[in-house]
Amino acid sequence: MIVAIFGSAQGEPGSEAYINAQALGKMLGDAGLDVMTGGYCGTMEAVSRGAFEAGVHTFGVSCADIEIYRPLGVNPWVKTEISTPNLNRRLEVLTRQPDAMIALPGGIGTLVEIMLSLNLMVVKSIPTHPLILIGQEWLTSFSAFFENNSAFIRVRDQKLVHFARNNEEAVKLCKSLLFRS
Repeated sequence: MIVAIFGSAQGEPGSEAYINAQALGKMLGDAGLDVMTGGYCGTMEAVSRGAFEAGVHTFGVSCADIEIYRPLGVNPWVKTEISTPNLNRRLEVLTRQPDAMIALPGGIGTLVEIMLSLNLMVVKSIPTHPLILIGQEWLTSFSAFFENNSAFIRVRDQKLVHFARNNEEAVKLCKSLLFRS
C-alpha cells in the first residue's frame, strides 16, 4: 500500500521539521507502507529518507513546472521518480494513486493537495481514502473553515478529514483506517 505524504519544500536537514518528517517516513516504512511524496527537498526529502532507510519503496512525483522554477531534481532517497509535464498532472498522481494521504504542516502547495484530495473524495472521483492532517495548525484552520462554511459543507464530507496531534497518532490512525475489517 502507498501513503502519499503532503509536505513542504522547506525544512533543512537537522531542523525540527526535517527530523519530524524523517521520523514519519521511518514509522510508515516500519509499518510496511510505501511512501509517495512530491519528491523534492525539505520535508518531502525527509519523509523519503526515513522511508528509504526503513527499507520500503519511495516514489517521488516531479514535474516540469517545478523543474523550471527550482531546477534541483528529485531527492536522492526517491527510488522511483514519476515525472509529470505540469503541476496539474503532478497533483493528479499525488491524489489519485495512493491508498492514504497524510499531511505534515505546510504552505499553499500542501493545502492544495489536501483540498484536492478532499474534493475528489466528496464528488466520488476517487474512492474514500484516509486523509490525515498532522498538527494543531491544521485542526484550527479546518475547524474554522468548516464552522464558517457549514451551510455549504455537509457534515459527512467534513468527516472525511481526520486529525492527528503527532506522527504516532497519524500512523496508528492510518493503519487502522487502511486495515479495518
